[in-house]
This record gives sequence, C-alpha cells and structure tokens, in this order.
Amino acid sequence: MDRLSLTFSALADPTRRAILARLSSGPASVNELAAPFSMSLPAVSKHLKVLERAQLIARGREAQWRPCEIMAAPLKEATDWMEQYRQFWEARFDRLEEYLKELQAQEKPVAGKVAPKRRKHGNSK
Repeated sequence: MDRLSLTFSALADPTRRAILARLSSGPASVNELAAPFSMSLPAVSKHLKVLERAQLIARGREAQWRPCEIMAAPLKEATDWMEQYRQFWEARFDRLEEYLKELQAQEKPVAGKVAPKRRKHGNSK
C-alpha cells in the first residue's frame, strides 16, 4: 500500500484522529494517550501501531518512558493531495455564483414596467 493510502486509512478512524490531535500539543506516553478512551491499553496500542505504520507518529525511548510524537510529513502530503481538489471545487463554486448573479439580474423587473396580468384557468366564456 502506498504512503498516501496508509495515511488516509489511518485517519479514517476517529480514535486515531483524536490521538493525533492530542499529539499535536506535544509528545505523550501510551498511558496518557489511552486516558480519554474507554478501551484497554492493548487496544490503544493497536491504534498506535496503525499510526506508526502510516508514519504519522514515532515512538521514542527515554529510560522507562516511550513517548509518542506526531510526524508532520505524511499529513502535509495528504493536505497537498487534497489541495488540488479544494481548488477545483472553489472554481466550480465561483462559476456557480456568477451564474446565479446572472439569473438574479435577469429576474429583476424593469423600472416602470408592469407585469402582465395572468389569465384565470377554468370554464369562463
């Protein structure tokens, strides 16, 4: 699997996104990362392995402490990939906005002109 696919696969899970959000404020231990979740340490470790395989985090070793820290490069690659589609949609929305303005301009009544009366439908002779 390519790196971009690994990144998006890892980001697909809300628990892993929450772990990354926590790590964005600095390194943390597995216990610190597990604290807000109602899951076992082995379950959190599985999430960390997915993030590590996607190279979104790195685990260090400082004596007994094994801090996890976020790695920005894969996130930048994903952002760069998505950027081209953001530009595509912004261009589409800009064209739609122009079209809607044209339609609104066509619908404005001309000053002094009275709209024609509508005829009733039915059996009137």
